[in-house]
Amino acid sequence: MDIRIEGGRVLIGNELESATVHLSSAHGLISQVGSDAAAPRRINADGLLVLPGIVDIHGDAFERQMMPRPGVGFAMDIALLDSDRQALANGITTVFHGVTWSWEPGLRGPENARAMLAGIEQLRPRLGADTRFHLRYETFNLAAEPEVLQWLSERRIDLVAFNDHMLIADETSAHSKKLGPMVDRSGLTREAFLALVDRVRGRSDEVPASIERIAQAALARGVPLLSHDDASPDQRRWFRARGCRLAEFPTTLETAQEAAAQGDDIVLGAPNVVRGGSHIGWIDAKDMVARGLCSVLASDYYYPAPLLAAFRLAAENVLPLHAAWALVSATAAKAAGMPDRGTIASGRRADLILVDTQAERPRVVATIVAGRIVHLVDAERIVTS
Repeated sequence: MDIRIEGGRVLIGNELESATVHLSSAHGLISQVGSDAAAPRRINADGLLVLPGIVDIHGDAFERQMMPRPGVGFAMDIALLDSDRQALANGITTVFHGVTWSWEPGLRGPENARAMLAGIEQLRPRLGADTRFHLRYETFNLAAEPEVLQWLSERRIDLVAFNDHMLIADETSAHSKKLGPMVDRSGLTREAFLALVDRVRGRSDEVPASIERIAQAALARGVPLLSHDDASPDQRRWFRARGCRLAEFPTTLETAQEAAAQGDDIVLGAPNVVRGGSHIGWIDAKDMVARGLCSVLASDYYYPAPLLAAFRLAAENVLPLHAAWALVSATAAKAAGMPDRGTIASGRRADLILVDTQAERPRVVATIVAGRIVHLVDAERIVTS
């Protein structure tokens, strides 16, 4: 059933305009913007903003649904369905689950990575958000390379990020405080975990060639590549030379400047903006946005964050709303290789959200994915002819 959204202020280009939006449910597209043509179902958006749906290219908050406490696990379908509802309620219409496949056992081990991929594929018909698989590949996980290459050949992976958390596993590193959570996730004793670290680290000379093979396979299939936690301009240049054009959470200003100078997308965490800084003491995302050194904000570990971050940037005059919203919609979609979404225009995918901004914090009233209403908190706004 086609839908007409009327009475709201619609983000069209750089402006909020009073306009109607017609959606074709059969095709999942925006059919018209600004027409007064009739539709069998209407949504009264009076007092609301009509915005492109959020494209979240990096989120791992689903891990809390899988293992809310160390060693306490829940079934995959329960975790994914609950995560889907959380995403939709916060305006996320395209969600990339950032699944870490590490050399660590436990929550980020091979069994979980395989189960997540299978779970997403099996549950897709029941999920409201367009749900994709973002493989966060730990670069020291050399044993996984053949299977990752197979997944890429079968086109089962939508994004690949190269992670290296080996430094965290070093008791003498500046970030060793995160070692405890790694041990808890693994299910090993601390002594057994550190022994595993020593064995894995012993193959470090094989890592660069493995990265290159995976990168080449991904690029051959049009899968965008990210490098995670780049710590220096040299590291950013090394990954860019291998086709990684998304710098995900660069840890220094100089690294972000190097990325921006070469036209790379820079992905930062929306929670950083909402909380007013990094929870681990790294660069301030709001400051990076103000400097023009951030093109994408992602939920990271908290699904409400992209919505809240965009409105906070606008409220604090860091960016006008249209530019702040692009960080979680249009530029995020472009970075992920999805030019069909992220803006409101005829022929684009009908992923929209209706937002009430009259309270202290923005609230998602309705979420529409591919022309279907998948989240609604005020049923009286729907009129069926």
